[in-house]
Amino acid sequence: MIVCRSKAEIERLRHSGQAVRRLLEDLRQQVRPGITTWELETYLERQIKMLGARPAFKGYRNFPCCLCVSVNQEIIHGIPSSRRRLQAGDIVSLDTGVVLDGYYGDSAITVPVGEISEPLKRLLRVTQECLALGIEQAKAGNRVGDISAAVQEHAESNGYSVVREFVGHGVGRALHEEPQVPNYGRRGHGPRLKEGMVIAIEPMLNTGGADVRVLEDQWTAVTKDGGYSAHYEHMVAISSNGADVLTRLETEAPFESGIHPGLNLAYNQSSDAGPGRAWNSPRLER
Repeated sequence: MIVCRSKAEIERLRHSGQAVRRLLEDLRQQVRPGITTWELETYLERQIKMLGARPAFKGYRNFPCCLCVSVNQEIIHGIPSSRRRLQAGDIVSLDTGVVLDGYYGDSAITVPVGEISEPLKRLLRVTQECLALGIEQAKAGNRVGDISAAVQEHAESNGYSVVREFVGHGVGRALHEEPQVPNYGRRGHGPRLKEGMVIAIEPMLNTGGADVRVLEDQWTAVTKDGGYSAHYEHMVAISSNGADVLTRLETEAPFESGIHPGLNLAYNQSSDAGPGRAWNSPRLER
């Protein structure tokens, strides 16, 4: 069942969403060559506790950590490890969530580790553009397929594939609610977007093919052909005025993609800026 939230509930979701965004921006500054992904996990867990929040991922379907940290060919749901040390030239997806006052926040960014190659900079940029274009379609009267098609069309026109096994989702009193929000689809299809709906839009783009495989840990999803992958996520409320990005901080500058400069999103793209298969896709639940 798709739930439309009241204005009061949306403000609570904004509170949770912005808390997640601040955590990610703080964690971004910890990313550097030589740090282990376990150090990122322990740092984040301390910060969540200091907020008085509860980690949304730890224990969810038995996921062991607060942070999904996915490096290079890893798409999503990577488990932090003291044996995984980041290297200059890597890209790393940071995906986390919290619960505050019973409402969930969920967001993700992909961060360069030191200086990265021009092809990887382009992958990150185009993935962010896909997110921006998807959010632009998140308005009352449109359908989920309008978001999905916007993401897919821009990704594929730039030579990337979109991951199909994992999708965006509704967010509210549970981490994953209806509707599912795929990164592929047809305009004019899928559930109609109504004022009060809150969804997470999260493009996942691969440099190679779209096929994925899940590692023996039963969580980490990687590209089947070894291509690189990038992942960004925002929580969006559908309003009468269009998309209300709940995980955008007021301090962030306007998003400048070169295709829709008026869209009010932001990511720091500087090169030195320093959950199992079912998690994002209930239809594939084990």
